[in-house]
Amino acid sequence: MLLAQAGEEEGRSLQQRRGSLRAIGAEVARVAGPVLGKRGFGEAHLIAQWDSVMGEDLAAQISPDRLSFARGERREGTLHLRVAPGFALEAQHREPLLIERINAFFGYRAVARIRLIQGPPARPAAPKPPKPRALVASEQQELDRKLADIEDPGLREALRALGAAVIGSSRR
Repeated sequence: MLLAQAGEEEGRSLQQRRGSLRAIGAEVARVAGPVLGKRGFGEAHLIAQWDSVMGEDLAAQISPDRLSFARGERREGTLHLRVAPGFALEAQHREPLLIERINAFFGYRAVARIRLIQGPPARPAAPKPPKPRALVASEQQELDRKLADIEDPGLREALRALGAAVIGSSRR
């Protein structure tokens, strides 16, 4: 009996040490928080989700540099943004939209002002996917055979292009 209780306690402590499996996105704030907190990003998930907060077109031109608040405050801070030099004027005109999107992300008025820093955005753009290879004759014939029953020529051509990209992207 005593041996069984000891085994249960050891199993529980082992479970507590190991924890359970979690998505890496759920741990970004805990892991990166201390490092990013020094730059004013106590909310590390803003950086992790920057593309979805700003949209791909704006995120390619703007990246967050730091977020600063008055001493003891966590509201109405100043967000310093690194902006591509040719985009600075447009970013200045879009400031109310940027503030609205960021505050909507946080769920409260975290940012009241934006300060622009001209320079290349800190994050490089995502690499473009590789171009699919050309199909060999047998692959093209098989694809054409599968699409032969489709009556609409526009749809058939769209599906042909999609099929060629999918087959050309797969490894042989």
